[in-house]
Amino acid sequence: MNIYFLVEGRRTEKKLYPKWIEHLMPSLTKVDYHDQVKKNNYYIVSGYGFPGVIREGLDNAIDKISEVGKYNYLVICFDADESTICQMEELVKNNLQEKNINLGNTKVQLIIQNRCIETWFLGNREIFDSSQIWGSPLRDYMDYYDVSQSDPELMGDFGMMNHSTFHAEYLTKILNSKGISYTKKFPRGVIEKEYLEQLQQRINDESEHLKSFQTFLNFCAKVNDSIT
Repeated sequence: MNIYFLVEGRRTEKKLYPKWIEHLMPSLTKVDYHDQVKKNNYYIVSGYGFPGVIREGLDNAIDKISEVGKYNYLVICFDADESTICQMEELVKNNLQEKNINLGNTKVQLIIQNRCIETWFLGNREIFDSSQIWGSPLRDYMDYYDVSQSDPELMGDFGMMNHSTFHAEYLTKILNSKGISYTKKFPRGVIEKEYLEQLQQRINDESEHLKSFQTFLNFCAKVNDSIT
């Protein structure tokens, strides 16, 4: 089993996914170059934002996968942002069809972060204690939408520039209240195994929450079953 991961972000996702893969798919070993894969390896590369991840990033990934001929999956991870999951799936599908792409035995798996990676992070109830939140802006955010109780993926934009901007701001303020300085370049506090386990617990508690995150977890489980 060899997997080519193409992620949208060059900062958060490049640091996060290897940590999560280590815990969720422990049989996989990361390689530094795309042509080093042999057995049960994965390679991860950034598409440097959107739409670059779907244009240049996807083109490069297809070239590399065709060159090596050893990849079972091309996994594309990117944000839905202001679009729906279905709209983003259609975008990638049309892109592949327009270019008449044939990846042979390599399957394409989309992991669409709805709305963004910070939306997933907001699913950790352990970082959110409403009884200890006072003052603006975090109290205003909580009054607008309590992510500890309601599905973060269904939260609005609070009148900000877009959903992703607000969701990232919400997360940053929550972590700040815990003494954790989070930035996309330095995603402190969220890449640890314990944080991942809390997100998994959220799904166990509320099976209808974080549906796009569940897509990622289900894919990891499928890979583990294939390797076993």
